[in-house]
Amino acid sequence: LCCPLDIVVAKKITQPSNPELAIGAVTADGAVLWAEDAIQGRQAGKSDTSSLSIALQQAREKAIAQLKQLTPGRPSCMVAGKIAILVDDGIATGMTMAVAAQAVRSQHPAQIWLCAPVAPAELMRRLEAWGDRVILLATPSPFYSVSRFYQQFPQVETEAALVCLQRQNDTAV
Repeated sequence: LCCPLDIVVAKKITQPSNPELAIGAVTADGAVLWAEDAIQGRQAGKSDTSSLSIALQQAREKAIAQLKQLTPGRPSCMVAGKIAILVDDGIATGMTMAVAAQAVRSQHPAQIWLCAPVAPAELMRRLEAWGDRVILLATPSPFYSVSRFYQQFPQVETEAALVCLQRQNDTAV
């Protein structure tokens, strides 16, 4: 696209008793989004507020640490008045994409486009609420996981991501 490539680091907030269960998401800059059941549990007094605070803090610390690692490759660009294209390798629950969109929206872009190769069809309405345009290659139903969409789904190391980020921003117009 010949444009700057920046990142928004968003991490799942997981339930302390079940690290696989996402109860929210947070960005490195502090945007937070809680899952509906986490909010209801807190309001009903079923959730321990201190454990939720700890889970939030742990997720934010992970996001901040990853952002620090990637900062040398980040461009200095402003999204105000421009189209911001948020890309993910796949959307499962939508929590991290939603909080990333929330964080970017606070910078007043002209539009936010949400792009991914795969997401559950049931999320389409929510995705359209979070972004001005949604581009998905597939919306399988039933949806099992993002990794099932890929023939290979290796973990991308931070160092490799930094090299790609730096390479793109060295050549961006």
